[in-house]
Order: sequence, then C-alpha cells, then structure tokens
Amino acid sequence: MTSDSQSYPGERLGVPESGPGSIGRLGRRVGALFVDYGAAYLISGFFAWDPLAILAIFALIQIAFLPTLQGSPGHRIFGLTLQRVGGGWVGVWRPIIRTLLLIIVIPAVIWDADQRGLHDKAAGTVLLRSR
Repeated sequence: MTSDSQSYPGERLGVPESGPGSIGRLGRRVGALFVDYGAAYLISGFFAWDPLAILAIFALIQIAFLPTLQGSPGHRIFGLTLQRVGGGWVGVWRPIIRTLLLIIVIPAVIWDADQRGLHDKAAGTVLLRSR
C-alpha cells in the first residue's frame, strides 16, 4: 500500500467513514439532483418548458441556496450539506464556480478517491452527510 491509499472515501479529508459528517454517497447525490432538476423543470412551465430556462432555473436554485442553506433543497431533503474542505461556510464565489461546472456535467461525473467530482475539487468544497 502507498501512503496515498485510504480505506474509505474521505479519510484523507479527515471525515468519518459513515454517519453525519461522512462523504455524501452517490444515491443521496442523485436523489438530490432529481429533486433540484425536477423543481427547475416545474418552474420552467412558466417559460413554456424551454430547455435553457430549465438550466438557468436549476443554476439559480444552486447559486441561491448553496451559500444560504449550505445545500440546495435537494441536498437538504436527502441529508446532505455543502462545506469547504476543512470545514466552514462556502462563501459566494464557490457555489458559482461549482454550479457552472455542474451544468457542464462532465466535471461532475469525474470523481477522485474521496468521491468528490471535479466541480467540487475546483470550488474547494465537499458534500457531506448532515444526518
């Protein structure tokens, strides 16, 4: 084993293996994405379900709620919270960078050993379980 190996996702970040404060896993992340995208889709009905409106509304949901509630509505429903690596408030610019990369999709589906997408790595954030 090398010095970079770890026994569970998030060990290098100093988070627990399971329970509150551990890395948010794929099932919760996908569930949260469906909730947020579904909300954006429903709201876009006011704009004739224009695909660009759906994307813009999704981005606005992310940018508005990540710094204020430490997660989007979907994150909060699925027991996830967004934090800076090392803890603390994400600020305003990190959610903007994270969201811009998230709507491109590719950075969000490329993960590291800690199950952090490139969008989280670029923003210096980590999605953790809150419960």
